[in-house]
Amino acid sequence: MKITNFLVLSFLLFAFTATSIFPRAVHAEAVIDVFGDEVRTGDRYIIGAASNDFAVTSSRIICNSDVVFSPMSDGLPVIFSPVVESNDSVIHEDSNLNVDFDAATCRMAGVSTMWKIELRPTARGFVVTTGGVAGLNRFKITKYEGGNNLYQLSYCPISEPICECSCVPLGKVVNRLAPS
Repeated sequence: MKITNFLVLSFLLFAFTATSIFPRAVHAEAVIDVFGDEVRTGDRYIIGAASNDFAVTSSRIICNSDVVFSPMSDGLPVIFSPVVESNDSVIHEDSNLNVDFDAATCRMAGVSTMWKIELRPTARGFVVTTGGVAGLNRFKITKYEGGNNLYQLSYCPISEPICECSCVPLGKVVNRLAPS
């Protein structure tokens, strides 16, 4: 009887865990770039705003700078990497990511180009800036509801395994990329 109860409890625990903790991660779609290819870890991508009114850019020196909006930019060079290593190198929708400026000169100088969220009183709240640490400032790529192959970046606060905190889409706040 004790063995049967233990097996039933073990099965229920496994079934609950398998269906509730990682359902999206197991079946998540790959993020697709403008050429129809899967977005891959460590590859360089240029990201920008879906609107023609502005594009995502940074100051000329992107080492230790905020991510700001500029209509003169062709986009922003970034590299995505998953917070949790996986067997494949594909970036999937709704997976926790690190976002890094593709700026070799900054990295050679020992400056972190990884994105993070930081409070800036001059910007009236939190903004996306550089100086992050891998795994501590999590971002996600999700499908944008307004278009077929359009995606949006969201910031996802670190959460405990039991509590899933809501992600906040990133957008333009006082000419800076920030949780909106």
